[in-house]
Amino acid sequence: MTSPGQPTLSGVCSPAVFRHAEVLLAELLRSPYPADKVVAGYFRQHRQLGHAERGFVAEAAFAVLRRKRSLRARCAADATSRRLLLAWLACTQGLNLRQLAPLLSESERKWLAEAKAVPIADLTPAVRLDLPDWLFDALSQQFPAGEIETLANALNQPAPLDLRVNPLKNDRPTLLVRLQADGLAAQPCVYSPLGIRLTDKPALARHPLFLEGHFEVQDEGSQLLAYLLQPKRGEMVADFCAGAGGKTLLLGALMRSQGRLYALDVNEKRLARLKPRLARSGLSNVNPVRIDSERDGKIRRLAGKFNRVLVDAPCSGLGTLRRNPDLKWRQTPASVDELVVKQAAILAAAATLLKPGGRLVYATCSLLDAENDTIVDAFLAAQPDFVVRSAEAVLAAQAIVIDCGERLRLSPHRHGTDAFYAAILERR
Repeated sequence: MTSPGQPTLSGVCSPAVFRHAEVLLAELLRSPYPADKVVAGYFRQHRQLGHAERGFVAEAAFAVLRRKRSLRARCAADATSRRLLLAWLACTQGLNLRQLAPLLSESERKWLAEAKAVPIADLTPAVRLDLPDWLFDALSQQFPAGEIETLANALNQPAPLDLRVNPLKNDRPTLLVRLQADGLAAQPCVYSPLGIRLTDKPALARHPLFLEGHFEVQDEGSQLLAYLLQPKRGEMVADFCAGAGGKTLLLGALMRSQGRLYALDVNEKRLARLKPRLARSGLSNVNPVRIDSERDGKIRRLAGKFNRVLVDAPCSGLGTLRRNPDLKWRQTPASVDELVVKQAAILAAAATLLKPGGRLVYATCSLLDAENDTIVDAFLAAQPDFVVRSAEAVLAAQAIVIDCGERLRLSPHRHGTDAFYAAILERR
């Protein structure tokens, strides 16, 4: 989401714009649909809002979703979308009552002063860190207490905007110069050789370099998954859960558009979104294939033919809370249990595609061991012909120096990326 930076009540945040944030947040709080879809639909209905106004409205609404639990605790029984937004501005963003005066009635001034005075120490750790109890408990078993707080605070910050250079059409130094010439504050990502991080969040959908396929929007952590797979020219490669194809495009570029790259997914609409991206990219070796499930007959016919397989498994998405804060309130232990069954089945099916000596990368954007090590350990116990390769060593061999462990673990508080997990599994 775009953001004009530190919100104030001058300019962008007029009472009228604040009202849009209030209405949008109310929709988000009651909607069963993903937050980004609700926001996109709202802006389609209110095209009169300018870029900066949309930025404030979206970021304000998303910020309340990030901090919903602690803000509700401050609002007590009257946690309307309006009061949640006012509490966010006062308690999280630090605006004082004088600055907020254009928005406040006399009764709201008194209430907000009381909400702002609630001692942070009165909140339980899960409430203070804006995590549901079940997620706080799960993370408490995986991280030291001090690190949970650092992690949660990082997850409660907006994510930066990362780009990925298309090496078939440009190189990073040249693209950086061109972006900077257009007034964009751009710098190289720390880890990904093709990554560029923007300081701000400009609208890029109509930028000529984007339309010509010189770059895609992709988190730096997501980019590193392709380097773990390390596809070569002329190989047979599969992106088993391709979705809209962000990782597929990078795999194809690393193959220099040589060999055969299959983008497999069960969702026709997601695969359809890959087609215009392919057209921009200049790739000619990608074959999008819709499958009914991991048991599809197409999978059986392709068994044993592939050198490399990427399994970016459907998961809880809890590693992407900077971008999708609603997920922590939408996911439950029961929904994770359902995903775990699916993840194990997908990994087992994808592994049948590999030739002897082939490499599979199992990845999620989840923080939970249940979706990560537990899945991989069970697979290895059932498949003794597979071994784990060190993710850190594989990246180092490509001049990517990163402290990520044998099984890659990325997180916003350690690496400045979304939280990713990945294990490199090779068939003997």
